[in-house]
Amino acid sequence: MKKKKVISAHNTELDSRMGGGLPTGSLTLIEGGSGAGKSVLSQQIMWGALQDGFIVSAFSSENSVKSLVTQMKSIDLDIFDFLLMGKFKLYPMELSHLGEDAVETLISAMQQEGEMGRDMIVIDSFTSAIVHAKSQRTVLHFFEECKRLCSKGVTVLVTIHADGVNNDMMSPIRSMCDGHLNLKSAQDGQKLVKTLEVAKIRGAASVTGSIFGFDVEPGWGMRVIPISKARG
Repeated sequence: MKKKKVISAHNTELDSRMGGGLPTGSLTLIEGGSGAGKSVLSQQIMWGALQDGFIVSAFSSENSVKSLVTQMKSIDLDIFDFLLMGKFKLYPMELSHLGEDAVETLISAMQQEGEMGRDMIVIDSFTSAIVHAKSQRTVLHFFEECKRLCSKGVTVLVTIHADGVNNDMMSPIRSMCDGHLNLKSAQDGQKLVKTLEVAKIRGAASVTGSIFGFDVEPGWGMRVIPISKARG
């Protein structure tokens, strides 16, 4: 099967708001606070890539293999068969335990996956590696290495809990990335409102820059809703 030139989330409304999908060989940052939906969005995009025949590896500080399979199945994103076929690999990671070595360890592991022919690499999340990094230069070196992987055709997706990272660090990271998806959640009366801003996607097939609301529903997954409806 000939692989597509974009990574589709296989969610029509989400894809249309992301300019048709993420171009292959791009580096995308998913940024947001705790509970904003970073992991769910990365899982939706990852699942879409698998559906289109891409081979995916993920490094997760959030999930074990078992918990990820269970979590994704609960929102109708079943990845079990892809695991069995070797199309998807998950590497649970404890970056905080690695301390200052976390960034270089992760770079080395990603390079190995790239050499094995992986089409897409997902990091969920990179936050603790930033917190324990020796310097800002170390962190920027990580994103430079991500760009090198992208130049070889690998699509890289990185999630960051921006509330825990100095804005002086986040600004150059945002600039280096081809795509920037910014998630927010806020309490509006009794309702928790989740929004996604498509800040940029270089090379997108159509115009981006939209801000929209969404829900995550059991058995359904991500569902795009108007912000007015999200606010009730």
